[in-house]
Amino acid sequence: MSFSQELRKEAEPIFQAIMEHPFVQGIAKGDLQKEQLIHYVKQDFEYLNAFMKVYGLAIAKCDTREDMAIFNEQISFVLHSEVHPHNNFCEVAGVSYEELQGYPLAPSAHHYIRHMLTVAYQGDLADILAVLLPCPWTYIEIGKKLIEEVQPERTHPFYDWIHFYGDGPMTVTATLCERLDELALSLNEERKVKLKEYFLLSCQLEYKFWDMAFQVEKWPV
Repeated sequence: MSFSQELRKEAEPIFQAIMEHPFVQGIAKGDLQKEQLIHYVKQDFEYLNAFMKVYGLAIAKCDTREDMAIFNEQISFVLHSEVHPHNNFCEVAGVSYEELQGYPLAPSAHHYIRHMLTVAYQGDLADILAVLLPCPWTYIEIGKKLIEEVQPERTHPFYDWIHFYGDGPMTVTATLCERLDELALSLNEERKVKLKEYFLLSCQLEYKFWDMAFQVEKWPV
């Protein structure tokens, strides 16, 4: 079993909890509230800005152009492609994408971003791969599972969102996992335990992000 497969096996309860979360189930049923969709887009816009910074920090710690190309491609994907699922949520909520940009971070989004950036600044390439993997991995699995279980028609309000994440092959996750597995071969058990901590915390914070959107989470004071 590869290191990335070990990570996925240990994270199975969290992945399952994400699949069963009422926001994800709300995507499946097409019955999310306007306020929930708006809160998600506001927070995810800022989250993805931070995610691109993590990719940028990864590039700074790459030794080869091949590794640089992996992260550069993902920055381009976030900038030019990942606006489409946001626009789907905005259309359903009846708002424009532009008016939902530049809002303060909610507690869970703040925690998640700080977790990723701290690891990215302080760690090496293996640390960065471990901390960022849960985001693309969970979204692709959500999309594929919803396509399989819901089989949405074009009339489904979140048809575009579901197919954006579910239609494509898992090439991004596979590429990142393969690179992490290569790096893990030369690491001792202590380092692997630390990588697992980063990965599992990101998985937990993926769950918290969905919950933040569903609860329309705000700061207590």
